[in-house]
Amino acid sequence: MFEIIAEPNRRAILGLLVLSQQSVGQIERQLRMPQPTVSKHLRVLREAGFVASAVDGQRRLYRLKPKPLQEVDAWLAPFRRFWSAHVDALERHLDHMDEPTPTKRKRRRTK
Repeated sequence: MFEIIAEPNRRAILGLLVLSQQSVGQIERQLRMPQPTVSKHLRVLREAGFVASAVDGQRRLYRLKPKPLQEVDAWLAPFRRFWSAHVDALERHLDHMDEPTPTKRKRRRTK
């Protein structure tokens, strides 16, 4: 399962399918990938159970199947404690950066 989602192009395709079902042509245009490459990755994702397809006229629409991703999420759950503190610290740091800083008043030189 992790081998399937480790490939960046497949992760990009899954990212698009999170938003809505897509045709091969739509994925191809959005990711600027050649059609054979998109089809190859969709085949791998379909065979692994990450996506399903349905025929709509002359197009084949692909949609995300959440179950395998839920399994990945469940497997990762015990490990979240290792990075959640770091993410919380990053969030606090970014919030602090957004706070307005007092502006220094410029003094005028007197002659």
